[in-house]
Amino acid sequence: MPSLPIDSEIEGVNFGTSEMRELFSDATYLQLMLDVEAALARAESELGLVPAAAADAISAAAKLAKLDLNYVAASTSKVGYPVVALVKEIGRIAGEDAARYVHLGATTQDISDTAAVLQMRSAIAILRRDLVAIAHALGALAKRYRDTPMAGRTHLQQAVPISFGLKCAVWAAPLLAHLQRLDQAAPRVIVVQIGGAAGTIAPLGPNGVKVTEALARELNLGVPLATWHSARHSFAEIATLLALICGSLGKIALDVSLLAQSEVAELSEPYDEGRGSSSTMPQKRNPISSEYVIAAARGVHALAPLMLTAMIGDHERSTGAWQSERLALPECFVLTAGALARVRSLAEGIVVDPERMRANIDADGGLIMAEAVSSALIPVLGRAAAHETVERASLRAATERKSLRQSLLDDEKIRAHLSDAEIDRLLDPANYLGSAGEFVDRVLAKIEDFT
Repeated sequence: MPSLPIDSEIEGVNFGTSEMRELFSDATYLQLMLDVEAALARAESELGLVPAAAADAISAAAKLAKLDLNYVAASTSKVGYPVVALVKEIGRIAGEDAARYVHLGATTQDISDTAAVLQMRSAIAILRRDLVAIAHALGALAKRYRDTPMAGRTHLQQAVPISFGLKCAVWAAPLLAHLQRLDQAAPRVIVVQIGGAAGTIAPLGPNGVKVTEALARELNLGVPLATWHSARHSFAEIATLLALICGSLGKIALDVSLLAQSEVAELSEPYDEGRGSSSTMPQKRNPISSEYVIAAARGVHALAPLMLTAMIGDHERSTGAWQSERLALPECFVLTAGALARVRSLAEGIVVDPERMRANIDADGGLIMAEAVSSALIPVLGRAAAHETVERASLRAATERKSLRQSLLDDEKIRAHLSDAEIDRLLDPANYLGSAGEFVDRVLAKIEDFT
């Protein structure tokens, strides 16, 4: 049984998804490397460098189920990489005539890098699917609660009214930017690697670039400008993008956690009997999904710098830098997938309490509407005087424990410029949502661009 929490059969569900863990499993990675070896033989056969019969034999042999995995594991422990053993196993299975053509012109990193790219291609599709689903779910919430007032909070204090629709739109907008980033990054990242010992593919003579292009066609990958053994910017870009995605997901999760606090209680996570329960307090419903989203985000933020440092490698094949990517990148993908799955569940099933939102707005006696009153007085008093006047009225309301409305009515300077009806209109949160609705509409329109 795996002992690391991210791979644990017991705890792993909290830190990732089985779909993404399977994609980055030993079995998938090894098979993808076998796929690359088979595709290389076919590409070289297309150019007359490998006999067609040998390419067919290599393709038939490059199946994980046919390999001696105990030998592969033992060899990897000794050599440091599984590719050497994979090449020998393909040759053994394919037969002596085909064995001489296995891995022709390639080096270990060509195979492992291209297999990693194939993993990332599938992983990006999974991430994109869930990002789109979350954006649409948040869009539905934003539309439903477009004009539902709630307290906007700054520095953990009530500030001015916003709408819950705006909060959902603000959650969604960065996800749309991340979708654009994924789509823009893919052509840079999803490219083949074939450079041979030091990036020249010299054993292939004048056919190096042709083999690169043929291999790319076989695997449906892009063709790089040059080999990228020691240019690790694309992998670092993806890791950084995963960190950005997790940052946005973590922000959503933190907001949900804060709004689910007992004293606030404006939101709660989707109800599932026993979910988030306490071992000792029967009444508890902890925001467990949000907690693990935040944990995953912090994990990816800790791992992304390792991918950035891997960019600084020596000469044509780095000593340790490239190898460290295998520690960080799979875990970044698994954690990000887990965070996405949990936020998707939140967005699609979150429980919203508009009545509690309104009650919290009213809880401070209307002080949240002080800016609205101040803004209305600016044309007659000027900004500074209006601010000071309403500030004094607010302080009286707080210290004398009366409503802001009563404090305003008691202020002769304010009464000289505002009628009772005007004060009541200014104190209605629904009348001070500014451009919230327009922002929601703009985000909703953009969401429709993504399917």
